Amino acid sequence: MAVPAMAANCESLASLSLPDTAITMAQSVPAGGFSLSGGSAQANAAFQYLPAFCRVAATLTPTTDSDIRIEVWLPASNWNGKFQGAGNDGWAGSISYGALAQALRRGYAASSTDTGHQSDVTSASFALGHVEKLIDYAYRSEHEMTVKAKAIIQAFYGDAPQYSYWSGCSGGGKQGLAEAQRYPADYDGIIAGAAAYDMVPLHAGWIRIAQVVHKSEESYIPPEKYLLIHDAVLRACDALDGVKDGLLEDPTRCHFDPQVLVCKSGDTSPCLTAAQVEAAKQIYSPAVNPRTKKVLLPALLPGSELAWGVLAGPLAGGAPATRESSVADNTFKYVIFKDPKWDFRTLNFDKDIEYAEKLDNGLNKANDPNLKPFFARNGKLIMYHGWSDQVVPPQHSIRYFDSVEKAVGVQAADSIRLFMAPGMTHCGGGPGPNTFDTVSAMEQWVEKGKAPEQIIASHSSDGRVDRTRPLCTYPQVAKYKGSGSIDNAENFACVAR
Repeated sequence: MAVPAMAANCESLASLSLPDTAITMAQSVPAGGFSLSGGSAQANAAFQYLPAFCRVAATLTPTTDSDIRIEVWLPASNWNGKFQGAGNDGWAGSISYGALAQALRRGYAASSTDTGHQSDVTSASFALGHVEKLIDYAYRSEHEMTVKAKAIIQAFYGDAPQYSYWSGCSGGGKQGLAEAQRYPADYDGIIAGAAAYDMVPLHAGWIRIAQVVHKSEESYIPPEKYLLIHDAVLRACDALDGVKDGLLEDPTRCHFDPQVLVCKSGDTSPCLTAAQVEAAKQIYSPAVNPRTKKVLLPALLPGSELAWGVLAGPLAGGAPATRESSVADNTFKYVIFKDPKWDFRTLNFDKDIEYAEKLDNGLNKANDPNLKPFFARNGKLIMYHGWSDQVVPPQHSIRYFDSVEKAVGVQAADSIRLFMAPGMTHCGGGPGPNTFDTVSAMEQWVEKGKAPEQIIASHSSDGRVDRTRPLCTYPQVAKYKGSGSIDNAENFACVAR
């Protein structure tokens, strides 16, 4: 791709005039010269191999109460002619520097936002009494960032990006879906992993797990018992997909009953108390409105046990202490009930959820299945989700994918793909193949018209790849061909589920 000569030097961007925008920094950064003030040595090591770039920071004020901070990183040379928007997670509150670095290394001009506040990623206190800031967080900040980033790219290179892509997981996946639904012209391709697209029922489901394991002292499942449960799941279900590999290719086929682990009288072997068995059963069950029986949130699935501590962990000061549990606790304290002293144990899954949904009024939802305007522009959507996700239930993504297919019809076949990753936990990690390149798949689809039918994923131990496996387009699954190493993707084929 022929890239135009620079239209401006980096420092001159400080005087660039854009609506509702104050440029606060325009600085040339030499190759390997970026580091985060206050960042750990390990964190800053990831920036050592960055190429030279122009770093632009700006504050956006679409309303008088807005304080949206963004950064735009522009390659000093070898720009690929494209733009990538980088997603956030939780309640955000900071720039996604790691994602910016990844995009820059691929030759992209890239941008990220703090979503309009500088609170901790677990804290929603910024929203108390600030409706416009909550709107900025919900969707406006990403759109404003995208518009201004493209203008800065135009000013620097003298040309607009030829293609624009969004990439994010969890909260960033939700941001990507919101972009497709609300601003279909912003991006040509959107990558949305483990999308947390429906805040009220999702966070209520997280609170429910905290309620379940802290119902009594006897209900709490200590982390040292997670492996016990996980091993029992594998004994019961590992072979269902035709190969014993420590992974569940389709956990929905596994009907594991933790009752098999209940302690017998006088039993001294590792086991679960009756209260712990009941807590485990509840974790494997969906969050349901007790009156209407409506499923608010699908269940966590067999295979997720090793990471249960993310939502089923300890309390601190009487409140959920883990990162994701704190995110949910803050939702109800500061956004819904506006009471910092609210107690998670009091959440009522009938009247409280109904009240919360009415109050939110769709603000923090990104579940509109009508993507016709986005697809009509030849927009492409790649979704992915780990089957062992311990935070956002895997069937959450399946539910949205199915709804889009139903709403859009035959057009969906040319515009949306979902990839489910066995053994992968939330946005990565876990015992299954969890590293894969969705950006290249998206580039091939948008730029070459080659839709991805599978993506090769890998798992590494001690820096060495020890397993590869194809991730198949949902609803297909990877099936072992019957010969060769079970750790080699070539020995698997994508077949009907």
